[in-house]
Amino acid sequence: MKNITMPHKQIHEGRNVKRFREMLGLKQDALAFELGEDWHQKRISLLETKETIELPLLQRIAEIMHLPVEAFQNFDEEQAINLISNTISDNAVGVIVHNYNPIEKIFELHEEKIALYERMLKEKDDMMQQLKQLINK
Repeated sequence: MKNITMPHKQIHEGRNVKRFREMLGLKQDALAFELGEDWHQKRISLLETKETIELPLLQRIAEIMHLPVEAFQNFDEEQAINLISNTISDNAVGVIVHNYNPIEKIFELHEEKIALYERMLKEKDDMMQQLKQLINK
């Protein structure tokens, strides 16, 4: 049996920085600001075109984005797509994505809390009424 070796595909670290930055909703200007005064939007744009990024800089970017540095060093979009497509079975109808607005969720939870509190007060009032009736008998 022959051992087939696939050519090693180089991970594009700059493109990965861009992907993760966009997923996090972080603008180039904001990343530049976090990196320091000698950074600006244009320099971030140029950085995102580099195939490899110096490790100390990559570590600083990972720290800013709260991600492990390996995310930038190892993420391969093609492999991720293959993994996802191979994981989803052929008879899968679709994927359900829930996008919650956290503010709306907080209001919803607050409303539920108020409704629960009102029910508890009503139950307390009902119990007090029943106790008064028992005492008066």
